[in-house]
Amino acid sequence: MANSEKRVAVIGAGVMGEALISGLIAYGISPSSITISEKREERAAELKALYKVSNAPLGENVANCDLILLVVKPQDAAEVLSEISQSIKHGTLVISFVAGKKISFIADCIGTSANPVIRVMPNTPTLVGKGMAAISCCGLVTQDQREFALGFLGGVGKVIEVDEELQDAVTATSGSGPAYFFAFVEAMVAGAKNLGLSHEDATLLTVQTIVGAAALLEGSQDDASVLRQKVTSPHGTTAAALASFEASDLNSAVAKAMAAAHKRSQELA
Repeated sequence: MANSEKRVAVIGAGVMGEALISGLIAYGISPSSITISEKREERAAELKALYKVSNAPLGENVANCDLILLVVKPQDAAEVLSEISQSIKHGTLVISFVAGKKISFIADCIGTSANPVIRVMPNTPTLVGKGMAAISCCGLVTQDQREFALGFLGGVGKVIEVDEELQDAVTATSGSGPAYFFAFVEAMVAGAKNLGLSHEDATLLTVQTIVGAAALLEGSQDDASVLRQKVTSPHGTTAAALASFEASDLNSAVAKAMAAAHKRSQELA
């Protein structure tokens, strides 16, 4: 089936659901083939106006689709999947964006072993087309289905495929990672203000420095370690700052934070 002919049900019309709708359309799915299930009338009307998609009750939507994008909160997943189980057709692909929930959880809640499931860990930069996602496929997923998931997610950022047992590590790295970045920006802005800069100047200096550094890293053949060494003159200002990071055991602090995120991801399963 051509991409434009796929009938897609998007369950969960929050900000991530909207980003995925945009990605689907960019990948070649016709807006007329995308149906959301959204109880909030105002939100449904907003998405219908922006993307020319349809809105339908959950059971009706699921019964008429070829694949489902499940974009709900972990605490809502069991209830939504139980309702889906009453209408889903055998063979319909489920692509789950539910944080922490395993493929086996999705299958058990649906109550059938006849539906292929792809588990995805996205992150919030997907909203601006700069996302990082990792997918894991169950044994029922076909090559075409796998390529579809990799293709449309690649349109809103970058995507890799990992064994499902590594999804908690992905969550701790790229899933939660944007918040680590935002926290570091907050700390830099606060530090700059302590040195006398205004909030506006501190923010601009910090954000543009990090944006530029990220672009330099992405476009360079050198890794972060080499780039760090290149901008660190012996006994200079950068060396003094990095020595302070080392004295505070930055590596250990980051590792502990990521381990905490990893543990919590396992607990959500």
